[in-house]
Amino acid sequence: MFSNDLSIDLGTANTLIYVKGQGIVLNEPSVVAIRQDRAGSPKSVAAVGHDAKQMLGRTPGNIAAIRPMKDGVIADFFVTEKMLQHFY
Repeated sequence: MFSNDLSIDLGTANTLIYVKGQGIVLNEPSVVAIRQDRAGSPKSVAAVGHDAKQMLGRTPGNIAAIRPMKDGVIADFFVTEKMLQHFY
């Protein structure tokens, strides 16, 4: 059986992933751009990390760039889950 020893640091500014023997393999901004095309439609991920950070303050009405971590605490579990799925 294979084992991956890893650590995840969910920071307010950045998310880091460390893998034993490889060091830090990911260092990305903790930002997710979420798209919702119309009311009641499911939300989808438009961008994550560096790409989403570039969208902060510049998104159209149907996209929101969100920082899911606030003061070191998960503020939006749905968005944090989507961010981690994208990163790992």
